[in-house]
Amino acid sequence: MAHSIVPEAEEILDKEYKVLDKGFVRLVDYLGSDQRIVQSARVSYGNGTKTVSQDAGLIDYLLRHQHTSPFEQVVFTFHVKMPIFVARQWVRHRTGRMNEVSGRY
Repeated sequence: MAHSIVPEAEEILDKEYKVLDKGFVRLVDYLGSDQRIVQSARVSYGNGTKTVSQDAGLIDYLLRHQHTSPFEQVVFTFHVKMPIFVARQWVRHRTGRMNEVSGRY
């Protein structure tokens, strides 16, 4: 499957969205789309076996029944500025991988 372009993601790519008084979040990059999710969920059926509406139904089903592994096929990279106490909770609850700017330099 070729690299997918998602128009909705392209529209917000590199736009900074303010959060509270001093924070922000910005989508830096993404890999994958709804097609990658349904292809992963239907791995034994091959490509092109369902319609777009059936794909949307499958995604809803996966979410409703907490079948989350197909969603791991899609990756987002964000640039986020947040207070240190929020960052520590983010790491503590393992919501994602992160790198941070060093406070020493």
